[in-house]
Order: sequence, then structure tokens, then C-alpha cells
Amino acid sequence: MSLTSDTSRIAGRFLAARRAAAGLEAYPGDFPATLDEAYAIQDEAIARWGRKVIGWKVGRVHPPLSDLFGTDRIGGPIFARTDAAPPDGAPSEMPVFAEGFAAGESEFLLRVGGAPPAGKAAFTLDEAADLIGAVHVGIEIASSPLGAINELGPIAIVSDFGNNNGLLIGAEVPDWRSSGFEQWTVETRMDGVEVGTGRAADFPDGAIGAARFLFESMARRGIELEPGQWISSGAVTGVHRARPGQLVEARFREGLSLSCRLVAAAPE
Repeated sequence: MSLTSDTSRIAGRFLAARRAAAGLEAYPGDFPATLDEAYAIQDEAIARWGRKVIGWKVGRVHPPLSDLFGTDRIGGPIFARTDAAPPDGAPSEMPVFAEGFAAGESEFLLRVGGAPPAGKAAFTLDEAADLIGAVHVGIEIASSPLGAINELGPIAIVSDFGNNNGLLIGAEVPDWRSSGFEQWTVETRMDGVEVGTGRAADFPDGAIGAARFLFESMARRGIELEPGQWISSGAVTGVHRARPGQLVEARFREGLSLSCRLVAAAPE
């Protein structure tokens, strides 16, 4: 794969599909050989998309692929956020690609409180936690024009913005450092039916481990994180495929829950 012509061509095809809200039946070009090549496509697409990055999503890579790629996590940019409490009290509407892949994922959202020190490329969990200003509950909208993106795996996911199409931000976790939030049992419901439960503590190094991964990954890629940006730390209950019209609800504990209605993305 040429990192000059093919990188630009693949990024352009993903962006064209997103702008048209159209589906992709297959990966749009020669499949990259490495994650580095996939991140090069992502970087090209970020530059050409021209929108402000408001945060970064972190996704899991499970064995045996984690052994193959040498990482248990991958990342991608988030461009749009929505607050979870609209004035009329109705669920927020979150767009997804009707002809592609769509999912709603219950996640803890970490708000960056301080920029990582310039030149620092390795972090302990405590150092990563010190850079977090707040933790909120939320829902990540995973969606891509490429319907088979998850089946194709980490390289395809990284290529198209980490399979992200927005972030729904819920209430802040009070006193997050002492709350034990990573031990909370989280529940995801689709149209009122439970589809998964889980704990952030079941992830390698929990939600703070996702922040550490992101800080180190961004340092390697030469991308500066900014205070106020969000880190979507991983699908606590798993990835639950969905479709437009469905109601996604994330329940964290009494008083900390949120929901959204998935709607078909419209062409620009």
C-alpha cells in the first residue's frame, strides 16, 4: 500500500460516504497491512474533514488480535457531542448510518483536565488519572458507512474515525476518584430490553487504562491533547448493534442514566 496515493484515496472514499450518508459494501481500497497505515488514513481524513476534534474514543482489541497487533486498544477522533438532557425531556436524537454499521455503547467519559506534558511518551496509571478533570456517564454512538467494519477488525475501525459518529454526554460522577465507578455494574438496554451488562474494571487497567493508552498513543502520533477534550473509555457492556428508530438506554446506578433515539443520518 502506497502511503501517498492509497492513503488519500481511502480517506476520501470514507469521507465521501459519510457526507452522502451512504453505505460502503466493502473496504474502499487495498486493505492496509498495519495499524500504522490505518492511522495514517485516519490522520489524512481528520485533516480533510476540517471539523474540530472534541475528543477521542478508545476501543478494545481482544485476543488473539491483541497479540497479533501488539495492543489491546485502538483510538479514533470524536467530532460531535450532544448533552443528554434536551429541554423537552425527550431522548436526544443521535444520527447513524442506516446503510452501514450502527451501535450504542454505554461508556464512562473522561474529561481531560490538563494537557499531557510535552515530550512525555509513557505514563503510569496515577499520572494518567492526574490529567483527568472529571468523569461523566455517557453513550458513544459507534457508526460507519462500512457495514462490515467490526467484522473486518481493528485496521478497518481505525481507518474510519475509530467507527465513531458522536458522543452523548450525561451526568458527572460525583467524587469520581473515591466513587469506585470502575466497579459499578453498567447495563445497556435496547427498546427496553437488556442487551448487556459489565464493569469498567473488567477492562485491562479499567477506564484509566484507556486514558493512559490515549495519552501514550497521541504522544507517538504527535497529536496534542487539549484540556476539555473527552475520552470515551470503552464499551462497558460490549458492542450492541442497532438500527435507526431504536431507543438506547445506559444505566449506571440510581440517578445516573441516559438514553437516546437513533435516527438515520442525512446527507450533507
